[in-house]
Formats: sequence, structure tokens, C-alpha cells
Amino acid sequence: MKPFPRHRAPHKRRLLPVLAAAVAAATAYALVPSSAYAAYPGSGVLTGDVSVHDPSMVKTSSGYVVYSTHNGVEARTSTDRTAFKRAGAAFTSLPSWWSTYNPDKDVWAPDVSYHGGKYLMYYAVSTFGSTHSAIGFASSPSGQPGTWTDHGVVHATTTSSGYNAIDPNLFVDGDGKWWLSFGSWSSGIKMIRLDPSTGKQYAADKTVRSLAARPTGTKAVEGPAVVKHGAYYYLFASYDTCCAGTSSTYKIKVGRASSPTGPYVDKNGVRMTENGGTEVLATHGKYIGPGGQSVLSDSDGDLLVYHYYDGTDGGAPKMGVNLLNWGSGWPVAY
Repeated sequence: MKPFPRHRAPHKRRLLPVLAAAVAAATAYALVPSSAYAAYPGSGVLTGDVSVHDPSMVKTSSGYVVYSTHNGVEARTSTDRTAFKRAGAAFTSLPSWWSTYNPDKDVWAPDVSYHGGKYLMYYAVSTFGSTHSAIGFASSPSGQPGTWTDHGVVHATTTSSGYNAIDPNLFVDGDGKWWLSFGSWSSGIKMIRLDPSTGKQYAADKTVRSLAARPTGTKAVEGPAVVKHGAYYYLFASYDTCCAGTSSTYKIKVGRASSPTGPYVDKNGVRMTENGGTEVLATHGKYIGPGGQSVLSDSDGDLLVYHYYDGTDGGAPKMGVNLLNWGSGWPVAY
């Protein structure tokens, strides 16, 4: 996802005032019956500076850091996963190569994780609506703002590629293989194999695999996140229109597969490459157009981290966090 209506449009309903007050007074991640919200729960309680797009949260030895779109990859920190404050940016000096893909050196949709004793970040450099795009890679010993070293381009696309190298997500499988999923609109979500020794594309396997697409109707699918739970791999993706404030129709869907490379299917057995996807979170109450999601495994469970547009605050973009319940074999936000 990106700055403004990159590609992307509304939905429904209102939190009951009494229940909203009760949730705010409760713990940030207390389970509230979903029936109270019609279809979906609200975010856990978050305070401070939570105005973000495309949040990726990582847990470090000194607390939580959220990285997000814009301004050298914006950073926010928290010691309790509830109160967040601005903490500068990942990069204090912007790499010169960014201007090849974005004249303003504005980068989007970071993906941050911890592997091999260091923190890794993949991010997108592009301009709105263009497939002249690149995915960059950086590392840090601590995961803290201002400590990142950039390592250049991992994968790039041109206006004739037929897919878009933005919205990256790293997944490391049980065999130690590294996979990078990415993509936005065009022909959908793709995946390439990476070399763990370099963090870049694996020289012996240049295959670009397809994970999700919308071959009929709108092409609006982007922002993948792959996770493993139990026997299955799950692909989360954002569907429909982002970045239009209260007119956004973004929503989060999921499919699962027995291999990280797919095929991913929804609850009805429809492949995600054929317009499939089971809805996880959509517009409800003040939470308009949730998407741009990432998933973090924490001590109390798996967290779905996303942005939405606040219908009670002029459509301001804000971060939301929900725990995921996997009891049915499918992720359910609560």
C-alpha cells in the first residue's frame, strides 16, 4: 500500500456507545463477543501517536517498534504495546538509489522481522499507480530507529512487467528457505525465493510464482503476509480500495495452503489466484477500510496489525491491533 489512493473505496456500522466505553476501560486485548460489533471486533486500545499506513510491528529487547510508510520509514515505539510515541525513522540518511523509483525518495510498506541474529527490513520504492518499482532490503543489529543499513535492490519491475514489486513480506519456512511475497493490483501477489546469506534473490531459482490474483473484475489485491500455523501456511492480503479516507473499501482476506508457495484456497476451496479469499476483517463501526496488514507472533498469541480510517475522526489513518484465534483452523480476529 502507499501514500494516497494508490489504487483503491466504504462499509457499515456503529459501535454501541456503552460497549465502546467498556472496551476502553478493559484491557487492550480483552475478548468482546463479536455479536456486539455486528461482524467484527474493534481494535485493542491504543494510545499516543498511532497515525500510520502499512504498519509492521517488531518486538525488540527494549520493547515494540512499529515501522510504517513515508518519511524514511516512520518509527513509533512502545514498552507495553498500547501507548506509542514517534521515534524518528529507520533511515537518517536516505539511500540515493531510491530516487530512481521515487523522485521524492518516499518509501512504503516496510516489513520487519528478526532472523539470524539481526533485524531485517524489506520495503517498497515506487510512485502511485506505477509498476516502475523496486523492493529494497536493510538490516539492523537492534531493530531501533536510525540503526538500519541499506543493502540495495532485491527485486524490481518495469512498466511492462505485468506485476508490481511493492508490498514485500519475508517468510522463512521450517526448512530454512527464505521466501518473499509481494505485489499490488496488476496480475496480483507473487513470490520469489531469497538467499539467506545475502537477503536477496536466490541465484539458482529465479521463478516468480503467483499466489493470489483477481483475473475478473477489479484487480485490487495487494499487501501479502504469509504465516505458518499448525499444518498450514496462511496468506493474508488486502483487497479493494485503500487510502481514500472514509471512502476506503479495503478489507483483509486469507487463504491457506500446504506449501508456502501455494496453491492457497479459501474456506470454500476457491483458489486465491481465482478471486478466492475468506474475509478476516472489513469495515465496521468507526473502523473504515482495514488493511495494509502484518502479523506478529507475541507471548499472548498472534497479532494482526493493520491500519484503518477513523470514521469518528475525519477519516484519519490509524493503527489497529487484534489477536487472532485459530481454533477453527482459520484466523478469526478478536
